[in-house]
Amino acid sequence: MAQTRIGWRDAISRRHFWPAASALVSAGCSSAPETPPGPPGKSPVFVAKASSYRADLESILRRGIAACGLAVKGKNILLKPNLVEFDSATCVNTNVAVLVAARSAFQALGAASVTIGEGPGHRRDTIFLAEEADYRQGLERFDNSFIDLNRDDVTFVKNVTHRGGLYLPNTALAADLIVSVAKMKTHHWAGATLTMKNFFGLVPGSVYGWPKNELHHIGIAQSILALNKTFPRTFGIVDGIVGMEGNGPIQGTPKPAGVLVMGPNLPAIDATCCRIMGIDPNKLEYLTMAREIGHIDPERIEQRGESADSVRTPFGLIEEFAHVRLA
Repeated sequence: MAQTRIGWRDAISRRHFWPAASALVSAGCSSAPETPPGPPGKSPVFVAKASSYRADLESILRRGIAACGLAVKGKNILLKPNLVEFDSATCVNTNVAVLVAARSAFQALGAASVTIGEGPGHRRDTIFLAEEADYRQGLERFDNSFIDLNRDDVTFVKNVTHRGGLYLPNTALAADLIVSVAKMKTHHWAGATLTMKNFFGLVPGSVYGWPKNELHHIGIAQSILALNKTFPRTFGIVDGIVGMEGNGPIQGTPKPAGVLVMGPNLPAIDATCCRIMGIDPNKLEYLTMAREIGHIDPERIEQRGESADSVRTPFGLIEEFAHVRLA
């Protein structure tokens, strides 16, 4: 795979890059069958009850990691939270307690390194946003372990979508495993935002600007799929202890669901979370497309821990997405 390394301050012409990228993503997705077959086998998804952020979250995560058979010893891990905006009156971001527990769990299981990185799509000052969300206060050695992916050095990776490519943060490209530590939320354009949509924060704002509208111009579902195909070595953890319903991902209202959901296949995690939220994953465009890289059907998901039905907590939906309600 040919790569060209550059610093984020180097001049990059979006005028030249995006027309080609838009064409290749659209062409790649439109050529797929309406219901592409998923990969063979089944995907484990672990669901655990967690009544509050004061619970022993590290123990819960370690049980889930073990139940999913994930080996992390010696790996360089990037934790990718959902840090999109801050409002003290609601619950926009991955709670810092879940991040602290995840870092401790992976370190205890023998990871070589655990870095935390995010590239918010709205705010240019990532560190200010992290401070507002209590990440600096809650995470020990914050300055030594947190990376602003919006301003990280980047590499142009060719052929990640058959032609053309994407400029992506070197920190993400160097990781042995990217852990999408997402928030359980509804989304006013995608229907739901979970582990897969969380990868929008891997796209550097220093290249594509704020609020990264180019991804929306290509198509949200198409961009989600392209990014998740680019980074196949993943694990997902969803903070559903308190999620967001209604006009998410920023302007919704808090919704306690009391769960943590995790697994190695992000489409399977997102489909399970949707069922917990009372959403039919077969009615969300990005998840129907995600059959190409994972599983969304119950018979292809190996449920571990609690069942999705036993912890179902229907989330409020805006009128435009009333039709995706799970029957």
